[in-house]
Amino acid sequence: MLDTLSTSSVLEVLRPVQDPELRKSLVELNMIRNVKIDNGKVSFTLVLTTPACPLREFIVEDCQKAVKQLPGVTEVAVDVTAETPQQKGLPDRTGIAGVKNILAISSGKGGVGKSTIAVNVAVALAQSGAKVGLLDADIYGPNAPTMLGLEQAQVAVRQGEKGEVLDPVFNHGVKLVSMGFLIDKDQPVIWRGPMLNGIIRQFLYQVQWGELDYLIVDMPPGTGDAQLTLTQAVPMAGAVIVTTPQNVALLDSRKGLRMFQQMQVPVLGIVENMSYFIPPDAPDKHYDIFGSGGGEKTAKELGIPLLGCIPLEISLRQGGDRGIPIVVAEPESASAKALMAVAMAIAGKVSVAALT
Repeated sequence: MLDTLSTSSVLEVLRPVQDPELRKSLVELNMIRNVKIDNGKVSFTLVLTTPACPLREFIVEDCQKAVKQLPGVTEVAVDVTAETPQQKGLPDRTGIAGVKNILAISSGKGGVGKSTIAVNVAVALAQSGAKVGLLDADIYGPNAPTMLGLEQAQVAVRQGEKGEVLDPVFNHGVKLVSMGFLIDKDQPVIWRGPMLNGIIRQFLYQVQWGELDYLIVDMPPGTGDAQLTLTQAVPMAGAVIVTTPQNVALLDSRKGLRMFQQMQVPVLGIVENMSYFIPPDAPDKHYDIFGSGGGEKTAKELGIPLLGCIPLEISLRQGGDRGIPIVVAEPESASAKALMAVAMAIAGKVSVAALT
């Protein structure tokens, strides 16, 4: 053991402490900075790879234990911050200026709660301190404005140096752009593929997104034009597949998953939504109304992680209808806690992919 208290000795005892997901030394990763010593008090900055790090408290505890081994240490103060890494680029795809990571929330079929997952994951990441945007790519059925309480909002369109620029609207910490802002409430979108391709590219490149850690894309169901446009246009940090436990949803989700893999987009994992129903008058009871274990079985068969299982609660549906996502309205509910865990898992996998 080192017998002197200095900046170098502090870094030396911290060298064996690893980031649990990257499995590399915090010191080697330059995640320990600004070491200061004031008599027996040691302080330093711990720079995590995402504000939504699920293992934050464990890392801080490991750091404190390591430094307390040094003689003369009376107190260890850790200032925790984060720098989200940039996803890897691809030579044939054009990134978005200022946007570090683009993530698709997708499903093989409609009705599995994909938009609910996308909205709550986006808000959960924003609550953790990340800068987040949400692109509602479900052009034919844009529901994100309602779910974020922005149904009456309007997108500002102005003239920029290279043509028209859209300013996203903002609520619950998330910037949003959606076809729902550009059409009347009851107006159907009756478009063929080329027009769909054009509006998605506009939403990608002609929106003033600013600096974002994560741009979440709420995809339409299926494996059609919107998915092809997105995967061929921008480099993507990954895709998340949403399903329910029942077989018909799982069969379609496998097709969506394979589509992303064929387009060389990493699949971060599966989220099983509506895993079980929790009745409001008996919160200790669970009812498997859509079956059980389907997401876990599919994840194992395909060799990808199961990111989480989201229970079905009445308050989850109510939050979407009222424009107050459940992670905001009822953060202590089972659904909100599960969604927060999914958001942290996604953020962790994005950081690992970017740094390995």
